[in-house]
Amino acid sequence: MNTILNLIGRKKELFTEDLSNNNNALESIVSSSSFLVIGGAGSIGQAVTKEIFKRNPQKLHVVDISENNMVELVRDIRSSFGYINGDFQTFALDIGSIEYDAFIKNDGKYDYVLNLSALKHVRSEKDPFTLMRMIDVNIFNTDKTIQQAINNGTKKYFCVSTDKAANPVNMMGASKRIMEMFVNRKSLKIKVSMARFANVAFSDGSLLHGFNQRIEKRQPIVAPNDIKRYFVTPQESGELCLMSCIFGENRDIFFPKLSEDLHLISFADIAVKYLGDKGYEPYLCKDEDEARALAKTLPEEGKWPCLFTSSDTTGEKDFEEFFTDAETLDMERFENLGVIKNEANFNDALLNDFESTLSTLKEKREWSKEQIVALFFKMIPDFGHKETGKYLDGKM
Repeated sequence: MNTILNLIGRKKELFTEDLSNNNNALESIVSSSSFLVIGGAGSIGQAVTKEIFKRNPQKLHVVDISENNMVELVRDIRSSFGYINGDFQTFALDIGSIEYDAFIKNDGKYDYVLNLSALKHVRSEKDPFTLMRMIDVNIFNTDKTIQQAINNGTKKYFCVSTDKAANPVNMMGASKRIMEMFVNRKSLKIKVSMARFANVAFSDGSLLHGFNQRIEKRQPIVAPNDIKRYFVTPQESGELCLMSCIFGENRDIFFPKLSEDLHLISFADIAVKYLGDKGYEPYLCKDEDEARALAKTLPEEGKWPCLFTSSDTTGEKDFEEFFTDAETLDMERFENLGVIKNEANFNDALLNDFESTLSTLKEKREWSKEQIVALFFKMIPDFGHKETGKYLDGKM
């Protein structure tokens, strides 16, 4: 934890006071409750699962499509925390599948259902097929699993949104904003809460996680020098989700308060700190060819080839925000957690049209990105999406 904090330019953890102030209630509720964690083997899902496990739940079932990540989750939990008296099991299932539906039909009785599954990359909008899968995972699977929770008498449903859902500029952020609309509709039948939070440092698939891969594979470090982001640690992401799940009132969205402990830092600055921690001095290269060539020789000299460039790819937001001017906030309840207070605002006809239009496209097995973008603009009239024609997959 301390190493990650140093790399993102912080000295202390964000939510220590809030966890301490609410520890007795957390321990009491978790130890007497049953939980289903969907998408529990991703970086945030693993963090949430560990936060629940260490408080001795009655039942903790974890579902994820990644068999290998699930194996590592179990090894990590056994090595860190050992065992609990409660029922702890993992299931390698796709939540969009018939097998998952059969799994829920077989039992499905949980006090709390937490959904951490998501397609989270901006790069997922580069083609119409991955984009449609992102809609299925981020929106329709969420809507389906909430309905299953309603059918099974679940007490509370929690799911992760994103800071990028506040005034979205990319399809990923917009998909989560639309998800929030679907969740609000279901909130008339079940208590729901959500979380928006910053980038999770060194989470699977993130640029910072990629730094580890580049060092291991002796490849150049590449990062944008003009994009600054807020970062939380994996453990903090788990703490934030659990706090929202347990203490969030209906339709609440939790987010980390901005403070001296949470500040913007560029990916390039983190890269420099990261290399210093590894014992290397960054060497700035002029282009990809030079960076690839120098990766063969520079490390022996205690230097690492780096390419720091400005960003020009589709979907990158110039700045980060956790809420919009139109949203109502409660900044008093917690020390370092802010809460967005939502009414059950949704347009039923618009949501139904969104579902039926996409269903028709999928039945035909034929659709374009332009059709989906147009549908997103219909859902979010002030959607700030700009197409540059350039994507992250086209860069090193």
